[in-house]
Amino acid sequence: MRTAQALEHLSARESDTGLVRVVVDTAKGSRNKYKYDETLGLYRLSKVLPLGLTFPYDFGSIPSTRAADGDPLDVLVLGEEALVPGFLVTVRLVGVIQAEQTEHGKPFRNDRLLGAIETPVNRPAIQTLAELPPERLDEIECFFSAYNHLEGRHFKPIGRHGPAMAAQLLADGIRQFDNTRGGQKGEQHPTENDHRG
Repeated sequence: MRTAQALEHLSARESDTGLVRVVVDTAKGSRNKYKYDETLGLYRLSKVLPLGLTFPYDFGSIPSTRAADGDPLDVLVLGEEALVPGFLVTVRLVGVIQAEQTEHGKPFRNDRLLGAIETPVNRPAIQTLAELPPERLDEIECFFSAYNHLEGRHFKPIGRHGPAMAAQLLADGIRQFDNTRGGQKGEQHPTENDHRG
């Protein structure tokens, strides 16, 4: 279970740049939704979306974090080309679509972070959510609403915010992971201000 062990010990941020690590589970343009099985250390096919419904961007999660639903924080990776499930990519968080999801009559938060790919040779295409056309954000919200509706859940967007709110949600997710999994003592999680502007 080398993969499971590697992901379990992978921090949410790169220590030298402070960029956020995202493990891709579903590729842009895919109808297949995959989910990482932490017990097995493998990706499982979670579902196949109906014809005409595909992921608008690569979809993944941030290791060593926990969201309100108990899963790692979700991230849409804004990029031109589809990535491969299981790949690790570094992003700069540009914002968040805050949302409330209702399942079995119980509402809970299920926010969607958005990140722009950044590598040593690739600068992020955008710095903040405000640089995306409002129509693009409408389409992303519409996708998640339709995606959840098909499974009997209600997804209600309640706000759009920039990098500062995204960074706060990441910090909360890291803290929640540390609280539930007992995080390593003395582990350093770089903050938003620790990486280059």
